[in-house]
Amino acid sequence: MVQSFNDMFVFLDELGVLDSLLPFILVFTLLYAILNKTKIIGEGKKNFNVTIALIISLMVVIPHIMGRFPEGQDPVVIINTALPNVSILIVAVLAVLLLVGIFGKNLDIAGSSLAGWVAMGAFGAVVWIFGSAAGWFGEFPPFLNFMNDPDTQALLIMLAVFAIVIRFVTADEGETKVSGPFGKIFDAFRGAVKPP
Repeated sequence: MVQSFNDMFVFLDELGVLDSLLPFILVFTLLYAILNKTKIIGEGKKNFNVTIALIISLMVVIPHIMGRFPEGQDPVVIINTALPNVSILIVAVLAVLLLVGIFGKNLDIAGSSLAGWVAMGAFGAVVWIFGSAAGWFGEFPPFLNFMNDPDTQALLIMLAVFAIVIRFVTADEGETKVSGPFGKIFDAFRGAVKPP
């Protein structure tokens, strides 16, 4: 008997939803959409498209259930292994796009766009976040162990951003002169956010 939400998913897995139903629906839907869009069989032949998609989907799922595929060549196992990784990639790309959209979409200052810098920063941040979650970077040195806490990381990033913005908005012209390639960018940023 299902007693919790987690038990319901265990029950569905025991029924074979993950090994049979979901791969069948996925393969059928993709094949039907491709056949319908490309019109390989002809215009208005939806019944044939459904039949072909159904047959190929069953040819993928039934041998998997019967254990007839050779080791390492089972399409259902490959799908079940690859799709979670694809979903992580999709979430990471969406996170980068969200960060670029929030911080760099129309950021045109002094005739040069900062969107490229924001995109690289967003990409780096997403790689760091997902890489840390996956354990790619190992652990911090002992004196930086407090950085393992996501709340501490978010707090430090917010404080740094607020400090930089406040510094450039409230400082006089001569106080915030930055030399080098970033000087024009910082001056333009200060001019863009300061009231006239």
